[in-house]
Amino acid sequence: MDYALKYRLFPDSQQREQLDWVRDTVRQLYNHALHRFNRIPESAGTVKQRVTQVRDEIPDLKDWWTDLNNVYSTVLQQAVEQIATNIENLGKLKQNGFDVGSLNWKAPHEYRSFTYRQRGFELDEKSGPNGRGLLTLKKVNGDTIDVPIRLHRPIPDETEVKHATIKKDKTGAWYACLNVEEDTPEKPAPSEIDAEDTVGLDLGILKFVHDSDGRGIERLDLSADRDRLEREQRSLSRKEHRSNNWEQQRRRVAEVHQRMSNKKDDFKHKLAAFYTREYDAVFVENLNVKSMLENAGSARNTHEVGWRDFITILKHHGRKRGCHVVEVDPADTTKECSQCGVKTEKPLWVREHSCPSCGYTVDRDYNAALNVWERGLSKLGVGHSEATTPAETATTVEQAQRESVSASCVVEPGSPCLKEATRSVAE
Repeated sequence: MDYALKYRLFPDSQQREQLDWVRDTVRQLYNHALHRFNRIPESAGTVKQRVTQVRDEIPDLKDWWTDLNNVYSTVLQQAVEQIATNIENLGKLKQNGFDVGSLNWKAPHEYRSFTYRQRGFELDEKSGPNGRGLLTLKKVNGDTIDVPIRLHRPIPDETEVKHATIKKDKTGAWYACLNVEEDTPEKPAPSEIDAEDTVGLDLGILKFVHDSDGRGIERLDLSADRDRLEREQRSLSRKEHRSNNWEQQRRRVAEVHQRMSNKKDDFKHKLAAFYTREYDAVFVENLNVKSMLENAGSARNTHEVGWRDFITILKHHGRKRGCHVVEVDPADTTKECSQCGVKTEKPLWVREHSCPSCGYTVDRDYNAALNVWERGLSKLGVGHSEATTPAETATTVEQAQRESVSASCVVEPGSPCLKEATRSVAE
């Protein structure tokens, strides 16, 4: 399994200039390679074959473009081969129904990284104080430089660092993304999994996650960060565009965005690590986030929560720890009673599930998590144990257990939670 570990770099002023010089030189090579690629007819071969043809021109380019001699060879090759990867990604977006165009040249502020492949870099984890090290980079504007790196987490033992991507973010900070390869543990067979070692997750708005074991994980409180972001953005709008003051204020805005993003990523990674470490299988709703973002009423909350990003992180940790992560159909998980299967319409403001058929009353999100859990067990092929068998139905309407009945077509006036809400509105 390949994945990237991101660490903060602390180059001095001279090293920053050298890294910026390499980044800009690689950007110019990318633009030149894209120009050459577009001039090669499609009949000359596949995309990879044409990109390879452009890559093989690098030695000849060095004869008149002497700056390329001061950049490591694999860095130059990777920049050219990135064209094929970008075209492949555009093709995937087009297959998914997105309207995509062609690749464009990169402006200086758009090209932010370069990559060493296999060699050209060395990591010394023992240099400097505890938690610090040195990352040696070769041929950075012709020099070999040692950049201090903060190793906030150790690199796993018996892993090999394959690539090193040096990246400058919008705040001006430099990072090293080290691509490591690690053996992936095998996932247990579904027949060997006990239902008690599985969990269903309901992704919500008021709570970030409510699971089938009764836990409710609150959302991150980012209200203070949002307030500061609004103040910094108002200040940015008053600055003359592209002036020095504007650039300084732009970095302040970018720092607030970065801080909020870091908090959300840290929260999601820790939560995903907990569930994939504690359980053999995790079931989660396969939400269509794109359509949900088109709803003007809750688009901001939906975007800020980042459900799809969390599901992606959950799958990553599942592969890393040998845990099954299964997406299930989210349709009617909040409407369907987890005990008898009767569907009951509930407004969004009703936070309690009260079944008009069997009388089962529980938190709305917990009921949805139980439904997600049961659907996940069925999809993965894990059987119920006696301790986890759902209670018998008390349905007295015209259809059998676990089927939709006519009661789902109305809002049940006898529900106690609806009575309380109606009484509070009347008062």
